[in-house]
Amino acid sequence: MGGIDLANGVAGAAIGMVFATLFQQPLQDAWFRLRRRSVSAVRGLRQREESGTAWQTFSLGPLHTSALIVEGDGDVAIAPEDVHVHVLDQEVALPEEMAGWRDEIEAENERLRAEGRTPVWNGPRYAVESFDISRTALAEHPEVHIRLRPTDYYTFLATQQLDRRLPDGTTPRSRHLDPDDPLVAPAFLQCSFGVNIAVVTADDMLVVSRRSNRVRTGQGLWNSSVNEGMSRHIDSAGRSAPELHAVARRGMREELSLEPHEYSLVLLAFVVDVERRQWSAHFYARLKDITREGLQARMSRGAADRWEHQTIDYVPFRPGDVVRYMLHADRIHRWAPVAPALYHLAMVHVHGRTPVERAEAQVVRRLR
Repeated sequence: MGGIDLANGVAGAAIGMVFATLFQQPLQDAWFRLRRRSVSAVRGLRQREESGTAWQTFSLGPLHTSALIVEGDGDVAIAPEDVHVHVLDQEVALPEEMAGWRDEIEAENERLRAEGRTPVWNGPRYAVESFDISRTALAEHPEVHIRLRPTDYYTFLATQQLDRRLPDGTTPRSRHLDPDDPLVAPAFLQCSFGVNIAVVTADDMLVVSRRSNRVRTGQGLWNSSVNEGMSRHIDSAGRSAPELHAVARRGMREELSLEPHEYSLVLLAFVVDVERRQWSAHFYARLKDITREGLQARMSRGAADRWEHQTIDYVPFRPGDVVRYMLHADRIHRWAPVAPALYHLAMVHVHGRTPVERAEAQVVRRLR
């Protein structure tokens, strides 16, 4: 009997080996195919066809802004000769139901003046009638046409009340703006066009400013160290149209006391803050010889608009350092809307898109 059991055991083992050889791999393959189909089916249940606007405002991980990059990706600079600014003759006219808001602002500032207090200066400004983009014939470089209308600062302040109720219960935002078509807006709601400049010192330090409590808008927000509004009085000699690089150079001189020969300057992009309808030309400036210490010393001797800055930070201009700085808990919700996009574009221009996006992804991943 023992011999028979041994023979049966050997036979069983042999049959098992044959079975495994013939059938195990096919069974495993069938199992893997079934599992793959099951996973695909579950994923299919979660996925649905979706659609959305092609225009998305700038975001970086948990940082979400209302800045829409309309033209420019930071990679290639926009040449001055490819930007055409046209100024129309007729001034912006407010709708009748909003004209009283401007009158309120003017009356309030007249009262401040009569009391010997400091009123808001009603500076001459420009409103954006239209912004059009095309491409040059051969190189397909961006070509920009901007049409402006005259306006003033009181009109700008009145139209910043986009969510104030009108007599019929609507608001300027709900009545005149379409969130799905952010490039279309009446000129009277776009009474702001300025420049923002990412300034980097000769020793590779990004200059970042926190706006003071003495400015009219954006008090206490972190922003570019040069943020300059376009002025009809200063930037348009005679009846000529303003030139954006000249506006940027004026900003560098007034806010950081820097002269044109001391830096290089390139135009990177055009951006609109869709929440406030404020337009910006985004620039990158690299100081040739002036280091962080040199810039601090320069500003200690005076700058025309030094009062606009409450704090100035100097950040190593490396992608990881700049991204960590932008996403730091004490400032992530205190940025001026267009500043994070400005710094992203400047980093792409200097370091390249792939290294910048890799650094951004790594920093965001660590924050989760």
